[in-house]
Amino acid sequence: MSVAPRPPIPQLIPESAPFSAEQRTWLNGFFAGLVSLEGSVTPLSSAESAALMPALPGAAAEDDDEAPWHDQTISINDRMKLAEGRPLRRRMMAAMAQQDCGQCGYNCQDYSNAIFARKEERLNLCVPGGKETARMLKELYRDLEMPGAAPLAEKTTPAPPAKLGYSRDNPVVATLAQRHRLNKDGSQKETWHIELDLAGTELAYEVGDSLGIYPINDPGLVDAVIAALGAPPDFPIGGRTLRETLSDGVSLSPAPDILFQLISFLTGGDRRKTAKAIASGQDPDGDAASLDVLAALQKFDGIRPDPEAFVEALDPLQPRVYSISSSPKMNAGRVSLTVDAVRYEITKRIRLGVASTFLAGRIEPGERVRVYVQKAQHFALPADPNKPIIMIGPGTGIAPFRAFLQERLATNAPGPNWLYFGHQRSDYDFFYEEELKAMRKSGHLTRLTLAWSRDGDEKIYVQNRMRDDGRDLWVWLERGAHIYVCGDALRMAKDVERALIDVVAEHGKGSPEDAARYVAELKKNDRYQVDVY
Repeated sequence: MSVAPRPPIPQLIPESAPFSAEQRTWLNGFFAGLVSLEGSVTPLSSAESAALMPALPGAAAEDDDEAPWHDQTISINDRMKLAEGRPLRRRMMAAMAQQDCGQCGYNCQDYSNAIFARKEERLNLCVPGGKETARMLKELYRDLEMPGAAPLAEKTTPAPPAKLGYSRDNPVVATLAQRHRLNKDGSQKETWHIELDLAGTELAYEVGDSLGIYPINDPGLVDAVIAALGAPPDFPIGGRTLRETLSDGVSLSPAPDILFQLISFLTGGDRRKTAKAIASGQDPDGDAASLDVLAALQKFDGIRPDPEAFVEALDPLQPRVYSISSSPKMNAGRVSLTVDAVRYEITKRIRLGVASTFLAGRIEPGERVRVYVQKAQHFALPADPNKPIIMIGPGTGIAPFRAFLQERLATNAPGPNWLYFGHQRSDYDFFYEEELKAMRKSGHLTRLTLAWSRDGDEKIYVQNRMRDDGRDLWVWLERGAHIYVCGDALRMAKDVERALIDVVAEHGKGSPEDAARYVAELKKNDRYQVDVY
């Protein structure tokens, strides 16, 4: 006796609804059991299906791996538009800088979840997001304060502190062992190889991890702020002096909104209007983005806030996180970093990257610095040492790949290694040149592809070299290669991804849409990993 085939379950949940394929299948089946399938059934709209999210098993813990805003190149305004209609905690996530850099002590999703659950009250921890993220979180937090918006966090026994040296809140003290400049004389850049001695810290790290650094503000800047404030350097602030507090306790760039609120209370007329406007995120004079703490005091010259109130109006000095550029198997007891010293001029004053110039010159070998290991979440060598790896790291993006190469060398991993490195000029900016050429000569570095943007009339970048090597790249991918990208989030990383999609489309004989899906599948399977900043 033949059995009539069962009719297909109607697709009541549209593909645009904010559910995974498995969740849509479950919901379609669930609603098919609730309605009569003999009559006509109207599929739910995206808004209607989204409203049902709390009823979906596991929906409350949805990880949003495919969140459209989880892209470092999308502006915060565009991310917030993409997140419209999403639950509040997801809109909070969209406000993050989307780098998962760990500088806040979380990844973007966990930080937003902690704020939503009212377990984290600090809204200004997102270093790369800066004032834009802090302002948006403050605005969203108002919704959280509405009655019934979210349950208050249960009062529980505080969790024990994280293991010493593995949390921004529990750093250890390391010693600067040595540093040397990686650029040769004549370079327009200033990049340093930094080595820290971990003796006595019991810190352990793996390749792919990062190191958090607690810097100290430039003493010249501290002195200038104290002078503009018109206060004695030894003014007592919470058991410390004003100078000590400004040196390592608070950020001196950029000037936070609350500082302009404080200034608005101390002045009047047009200056008060200007201060209030800047505090609310406006830019009445077109200079708001350039105002660090000193520039803010100079803009409102003559304002003399109480030093204690002034300090309370500043943000805490945040740690900075750098990709580790060494393998513990090759560099036991030490950890290396590759750091660009940031210096730039605004309104005839040289501004300094607080951590980069601290490491590059304000600390001397033998002196100590507070550090912690930031464990990598999705940036690690393949478990199978036979797998080929393709590493794309221009500039300081080479850092984790130097570590990868050292690790694969120390463990005799047989998998082939291909490195793309680029910078401005081959004669001056070829970082770790002797080391890489030795690896290339020995065969450990299977391929070394270089791109120099200032060597000729045509600017050549790593993404140009990728397109040139498209056929070979495709062969490596089909052999199971893992791809890694490290460096600038806003331009380079996106350009590299576009180049990879072009390579897949051309040599994989598929459409651009097929190529984009192929690359998305690489990401899903952890074969395309990024470490960006």
